[in-house]
Formats: sequence, structure tokens, C-alpha cells
Amino acid sequence: MNDKELFDRMTESLYAAVISDTLDELGHRNQVMRENINPIDPNWVLAGRAKTILSVDVHYIPDQPYAKEIEAVDSVKPEDVVIGCTNESKQNGLWGELLSTASKVRGARGAIVDGLIRDTAKIVELGFPVFATGTKPVDSQGRGIVIDYDVPVLCGGVRVNPGDVVFGDRDGIVVIPKDLVGEVFERALDKATRENHTRDELLAGRTLRQVYDKYGVL
Repeated sequence: MNDKELFDRMTESLYAAVISDTLDELGHRNQVMRENINPIDPNWVLAGRAKTILSVDVHYIPDQPYAKEIEAVDSVKPEDVVIGCTNESKQNGLWGELLSTASKVRGARGAIVDGLIRDTAKIVELGFPVFATGTKPVDSQGRGIVIDYDVPVLCGGVRVNPGDVVFGDRDGIVVIPKDLVGEVFERALDKATRENHTRDELLAGRTLRQVYDKYGVL
């Protein structure tokens, strides 16, 4: 299946916890971003290829404060999820309505920012899933600047490489290394199916021991 089909199936059938469990089983136990990065709308579920953008704090207004930021957003491709690494800045409002609009039109599936964002009402209205640590109405000009993109970044405590797959929902954000995506998807889908059977049998009155012994999930 192509990326669009894969990510659509992931958002329809999977959830962060079952993907995290699957990565644990494969020995990748530190793939979940910090718990302070959350969706603006808790009902949003997001999956896509990591498009990394690296920003740093500044304390002056550069001659061209948005040059690299514009270049980065204009290079977004369909099925990307923008990973905005601000080094957990509290002064840099990296993301907002216009960057969301530009990214959505280019086919991006959403954005994850390890810092603050703004224009949240407009972003919700746009229907573009964005995860962040919080909000602040200040512009990034003179506070932060994009210095690079399509490079490895540390976002929410997890190393994210360009092309890795990220999955986010109201429980958190999981990073799947790009060379494990197919295996993680198949294993997670199987585990989710077994969890669904477990829940159904618990609701029918069977004991937790009975269904655990049968399906092996908890």
C-alpha cells in the first residue's frame, strides 16, 4: 500500500498505546514523546512521515527572519507531518494559522511542535491536526528562527529522523523508525484485534485471566 493508504489505515485502526507496546516488544522502548505535547483538539488522530524543522531562540531581529522557515514549509510534501523542534522554547511561537494553511494545501497531514503555538481557533477551524506544549500569541520574529530542516532532531525527548513515521492521539505521540514501519504496522494491527476480542469477552462476563490466557494482551 502507498503512504496515504497506510496512514489512513493507521488513524482508523490503531492508537498510540498499541504502537508503543509493539515497539517495546521489538526492543525500542524510548519512542514516545514527552507527555506535555498534546493535540489542540483531543479528538485528532495523526499519522504521517516526519518532515523535520529545527528552530532556535534568538534575541535580535535578523535581516531575513523567516527565510529558512518559508523554504522549509514550501518543501513540504503530501503525507508529511511537520516536526517543529524548538528545543522546548518558551519564547518562540513557531507555528500558527498561516503555516498550517500552507502545509495543508501542500498535502501535509499535521504538525507536532515541542514548543508553543498560536492561532489555535483558526487551526481548529482549518481542521489541520497540530500538537504542541501550549499556546502564546507572540510572533517568532526576534524570538526564534528556523536554522535547518530535513535533519535529525530531538523532539519531546525522542530522536526523529526525516522519513520516520509519527503517530499521535490524545494519549501521546509515538515515533516509528522508518525501517520498522511495515513490521510495526502489522504487529500493532494484530495486537489491536486481539485487544478488541479481549474487551468483547470481558464485557460478556469472562474473567481477565481467561481472556489473557486466550489472547495474551493486557
